[in-house]
Amino acid sequence: MKIAVIGVGNMGSAIMTGLAHKTKDELIAFNPANPRVDQFAAKIGAQRMTEVTELVAAQPDLLIFTTPAPVTVDVAKQFTDLNDVLVLSAAAGVSIVDLQTALPNASVSRMIPNIPVAVNAGTIGVTLDPGLSNDQRQSFRTVIAALGDIIDVKESQLDIVGTVGGCSPAFVDVMMDALSDGAVMEGLDRKTAYQIVASMVKGSGTLAYESKEAPAVLRDQVASPGGTTIRGIAALEKGGFRSALIEAIKASCGE
Repeated sequence: MKIAVIGVGNMGSAIMTGLAHKTKDELIAFNPANPRVDQFAAKIGAQRMTEVTELVAAQPDLLIFTTPAPVTVDVAKQFTDLNDVLVLSAAAGVSIVDLQTALPNASVSRMIPNIPVAVNAGTIGVTLDPGLSNDQRQSFRTVIAALGDIIDVKESQLDIVGTVGGCSPAFVDVMMDALSDGAVMEGLDRKTAYQIVASMVKGSGTLAYESKEAPAVLRDQVASPGGTTIRGIAALEKGGFRSALIEAIKASCGE
């Protein structure tokens, strides 16, 4: 498959990096002139294009839009000469209907990924165009699955999926930094503290994902009666840890 990523900023670069790791698809980095993008494309072995006519002539099978939301529809309108192209938009707040109006000859779907797609460990909310053929649906899912976990949701749920999946890695980073500070305060060197915390988060996430158990069940497997863990949990509750995370999600949603 020939895949063109339109807009190679942080998310576009992450998606292309993940695809370069896992697929043998032909990748095209489409972006206005930018030395950083030139260097990036060369590094991952992608074609580099800056002109619409050049991209149209290349006849990509799939366009992935990672452009800023306010300009996505206007950018999309430049590619009306592409017929029967698949379109996958990662632009938050730009609806499938908006993009179908801009690209009437395309099959449009949406995804809301997060930055870990760069290491093929993304959490990706997906709404596929219900009018896709089975082959088109499989093509979409194959590309997205190369980037991480597919979470199928209604289009109306994509924004909250984007908030939880997209913002929460930063919240986890803050938590990891704080846990490392606590370890250093108790005498552990910083490098080892970071290694332990990162490994713990990876293992805990993998266990939760693969076991399908509720977080409270997994917590209870660690928190023995009268033990060290339950005392630590009590300290978190006293500090408003759970409430702070809930408020962080609400704030990220604009509430």
